[in-house]
Amino acid sequence: MAGNNATSANNLSPELLLRAYATGIFPMSESADDPEIFWVRPELRGIIPLDGFHIPRSLKKTLERSPFDIRMDTAFEQVLEGCANRLDPDVGTWINQTIRNAYISLYEAGHCHSVEAWQDGRLVGGLYGVSLGGAFFGESMFSHVTDASKICLVHLVMHLRKRGFQLLDTQFITDHLKRFGAIEIPASAYEDLLLPAILAPAEF
Repeated sequence: MAGNNATSANNLSPELLLRAYATGIFPMSESADDPEIFWVRPELRGIIPLDGFHIPRSLKKTLERSPFDIRMDTAFEQVLEGCANRLDPDVGTWINQTIRNAYISLYEAGHCHSVEAWQDGRLVGGLYGVSLGGAFFGESMFSHVTDASKICLVHLVMHLRKRGFQLLDTQFITDHLKRFGAIEIPASAYEDLLLPAILAPAEF
């Protein structure tokens, strides 16, 4: 991580968050129990080119079965909770109470969104992120059922393409995201993509 500055800010307003995303930075916390947040500007930024999105063959078969009811923005706080409480010893969680409150406020302001996988009336996976113009900044995802978050990602990309988005930012990349076509680009190249994207006349 590069450009990290710790702060004890307890009030991340929607306006502050949007200004941060527009300049290429985002907040994180060391852990769920740490009240502080810090700002991050990665030297290498993860993105998924919307015209280079790849669906793994095994997932295509699952998609054909339509095992989930996919919804958007119907259970944002539940998705946030699922992401905060996911059991991943390699990743842990960086979503503390300050960040939870901030993104709920951003959702209420219309700039944060969830994609949800439902099965038998139960939320079994999802993801959430921030939208600004034609840029979408993916924040986190979780699954309680195999492939639930992956299928949410597929639906997110389909939706972003349909709505005229230009940039899907994943912040960092993982082996999981690489399977979908995620790549790393230098911060300078990311910033060249960022401004045209946020100025694009797109709405989530």
